[in-house]
Amino acid sequence: MQAITSNKQFNDLVVGGKPFVVDFYADWCGPCQALLPTVEKLAEEFAGKVDIVKVNIDEQRGLADKFGVRSIPALFFLEGDQLKDSLKGMASEYELRKRISKLIA
Repeated sequence: MQAITSNKQFNDLVVGGKPFVVDFYADWCGPCQALLPTVEKLAEEFAGKVDIVKVNIDEQRGLADKFGVRSIPALFFLEGDQLKDSLKGMASEYELRKRISKLIA
């Protein structure tokens, strides 16, 4: 799972046109760390169909502000520059899988 460390990396994803999921997190956030193994598992499972990336809000405050992130974990499901869905807080593997499947349908 790729970590987004610059606006350029994020913009490259957007212009790539492929569906992608952005997971906003922080190292100090317990729920974020609890969700991470599930997100990483789904990133492997859906590789080639959807990119799943993570953004540390402490290191990429500008991106977090752009998406209006006020609490974490926060996941955004996009295709190009179009926001298709979002999810705030903890989520089950089933819920994440359902939303990713909808994104790539």
